[in-house]
Amino acid sequence: MTTCAMPTANDSSTPWYRQRWPWLLMAGPAVVVVAAIVTAWIAASGADPLLARDYYKRGLLVNKLLAVQPRPAEPVSGAVLRFGSDGGVRVELARVGDAALPATLRLTLVRPAGRGDDRTVTLARDADGSYAGRIETPPAGRWIVTLEADTWRLPTTVVDGTLSVVRLGATNANR
Repeated sequence: MTTCAMPTANDSSTPWYRQRWPWLLMAGPAVVVVAAIVTAWIAASGADPLLARDYYKRGLLVNKLLAVQPRPAEPVSGAVLRFGSDGGVRVELARVGDAALPATLRLTLVRPAGRGDDRTVTLARDADGSYAGRIETPPAGRWIVTLEADTWRLPTTVVDGTLSVVRLGATNANR
């Protein structure tokens, strides 16, 4: 009498495709191949050009225009911004010469990560020559601070931590 035994993994009479080890060993490379095909499809179908085709020529044209255009003397070399805990902002400008100063300034606080909690405030000129305004108190963190008027802009700066005193451009250190 013959008995039918179930094939085992070590049984050499079972075909290879009925054993689990070849499939387990092929699963890793198969997953990698599928991931590579998906990545190639995403890269080919969603490619947005970052540069214009004639970017070099455009850059040269901008440089030529800037070289020819006379640069006006800026009336301000720097500023000291003081942020109060109540949301008040006071700006003192470091003036260059006797040029007239604008009636208002724009202060912009932007997060580098673009979280959407950017703040912009218009600062009005006080009788003492400084500028004041109110802004929602920004939380501690990294902020890009920009101060500008209609005709000029001071160099921006990045501030880490709490905003209390921020210096933009060339300012007098003992102010």
